This record gives sequence, structure tokens and C-alpha cells, in this order.
Amino acid sequence: MGVLLPSRNNVWNITAHWLRNNSKRRKAIFLMEVNRLDFYIGLSLAVSSSVFIGGSFILKKKGLLRLASKGSMRAGQGGYAYLKEWLWWAGLISMGAGEAANFAAYAFAPATLVTPLGALSVLVSAVLSSYFLNERLNVHGKIGCLLCVLGSTVMVIHAPQEEEVASLASMAEKLRDPGFIVFAVCVVGSSLVLIFAVAPRFGQKNVLVYILICSVIGSLSVSCVKGLGIGIKELFAGTAVLKEPLFWSLVICLVICVSVQISYLNKALDIFNTSIVTPIYYVFFTTSVMACSAILFKEWLSMTTDEVLGTISGFLTIIFGIFLLHAFKDITFSWDSLPLYLRKGPQGFPWGHQPYVAVPSHDSQAEDEIKLPREGGSKMGWGAHQRAP
Repeated sequence: MGVLLPSRNNVWNITAHWLRNNSKRRKAIFLMEVNRLDFYIGLSLAVSSSVFIGGSFILKKKGLLRLASKGSMRAGQGGYAYLKEWLWWAGLISMGAGEAANFAAYAFAPATLVTPLGALSVLVSAVLSSYFLNERLNVHGKIGCLLCVLGSTVMVIHAPQEEEVASLASMAEKLRDPGFIVFAVCVVGSSLVLIFAVAPRFGQKNVLVYILICSVIGSLSVSCVKGLGIGIKELFAGTAVLKEPLFWSLVICLVICVSVQISYLNKALDIFNTSIVTPIYYVFFTTSVMACSAILFKEWLSMTTDEVLGTISGFLTIIFGIFLLHAFKDITFSWDSLPLYLRKGPQGFPWGHQPYVAVPSHDSQAEDEIKLPREGGSKMGWGAHQRAP
């Protein structure tokens, strides 16, 4: 019985089919490598941005302290002697480099990753201030720093690595999406209500009013930065994006949004304590940006349930770390003083009304009530107990 051999046409068809599949496979692998490379470039830019911005605060503060030691008129008193101080200029340049790196990071990495990593600048500033400005970092601050690092690491591990928008044409399609149009209308409408109706009545009393304005407007500004970053990336690749109306529309929108943000953030900082404004602003701003990113870029659709839960848990961990860093930064508390705080009563507690004490049982309360008439006859009883080693 003879062996059937494939015809020449069949051989050519099989070969062509194999080559096409192989070409598609190589192209898919190449795109995955490019996306992964862009992800790590954006991650590196976001981390370096936090380092530069966090370090800029230290350099500026160091320069202002040097001027104060020389007897120059301080900036808070209307003086401009800091313009002659090289440390202040170094801080300004460092902040400019950090903002530029943050701007570029949005062109390579998802906004879901870049925006929350801004918390690292607070961490860098807190750590460097303890070394170069002799500002004490208490136990709460150290735990907060550790939580910020842990939360950022979790977010990096679970962040989406696929870029949904790679050109201004794709950006234009995203902006025409009905979901984003509804979101943008809600943001603009709520902002106008807050600015013209709520802020004049409650802005001086409630810290959330000005911060909400900054946060919801900030979500649109980050979207504009993302689009402009993609446009600049195309510009360097040789595409004539400067002729696109969308590019200049994003520039105008960004200028308006940033102007509103700066204005109302300065109002919040001028009226309320920085330790209150900073963590609340971070939480609302980052939440608004992540919501806008989910609606506009749909980066969350490529994520599994585990990745979504990991990203959210990492974000919540960062929030808790920021809260510990700011809410308790003026409290003098260390591991060595923990036994002392456990022994002190409410009158010896340095910052509040209640100390760190275990909840007493009913038996111990009964014993205290029996002992109090005998020991409380003299005024020295409680005070002597406080001074005991």
C-alpha cells in the first residue's frame, strides 16, 4: 500500500500558517516585554519622584533654619532672604525634578500605581527629618513608616501591568466613553456646588469642604497629566501631536484644575492644622484618582479578584500608616517609656485624658474601692504613686 504524501500546496499552506502563528506569538511576547518595561520605568520614576520631593522639604527647611540662625527676616514675616540661600534653591530644584519624574511616570505606569506611591514622599521626609533636622520620630511614626513601605510594596505587586491607553487617539476614545462623561459631569457639578454654595458657609468650620474640592478636581487633573504624558511620549516618537486639538485641550484643562487645587489647598492649610489636612487630603485625593482611573482607563478590568483585593488592602495600609505618622507626631512616646505610661494615671498622662492602661476587672475595681478610703485620706497618695520609679 502506498504512502500518501502531502501536496506542494498543502506544504506551503502549513508552512505559511506556522509562520503566521509564530509571528503573532513573537509579536505578543514583544508587546508583553514592552508593557513590562514601561511598568518598571513608571515605577522607578514614581519612587524617584517621592525621594526628590521628600528630600526637597528637608533642604528647604535646612536653608530656612540657617537663615533664622543668622538673624535674617523669616519667610513667614514677609522676608525674601531665602532667595540668596543655596540650600533653599537646591530644595526647589529637587522638588522640580520630583514633579517632572511624577509627570513622566503617568506616561508609563497606571495611575492606580503612581498616585498612591506619592505617600512615599511623606515617608522620606519623616525619615530624613529625624536625621538632618533632629526631629524625633516616635514609635507611632516608625510604625507608620513601616506600614507605608508595606502597603506600597503590596500595591506594586498587585498593580495592573497592562497599559490600556498608548496614544492620543485611544485617549480620545476613552474620553468619549459615556461612563467617563457622567463621572466628569458629576465632578464638575459637585465642585461648583461646593465652591459657590457650601464653601462660603462651612469652609471655615469644616476641613472636609476645601479638601473635597481639591480631591475631586484632582482626579481630573491626573487624567489630564496622563493624557499629556502619553502625548509627549508620542511626540518624542515622531508623531505630530502638537497639531492635535486634544493635546491643547488637556493643557488648558490641567491649568484650570491645578489652579483650583492650589487655591483651595492653601486655604485648607491656612485655616486647619497640617497634621489634619495632609492625611485627609491624601485619602480623598488618591481615592478620587483611583475611581477616575477605573472609569476612564479601565485598568481594573485586567486584574483578578486577588489583585484587586491586594491593591485595596495595600492602599488601606498606606492610609493607616499616614494617619499614624501625622496624628501622633507631636506625642513623646517610645518603647522605653511604655512601662511608665502603663503605670501613670490620667493626671500624669502628657497628651490627653486617658493613659494606655488595661481595662480593670470587677475584682480589681472592688479592691480599689475598699482601699481608697484608707489610702485616699492624704493628698500624697496618688501623687506619690505617680513619682514612684
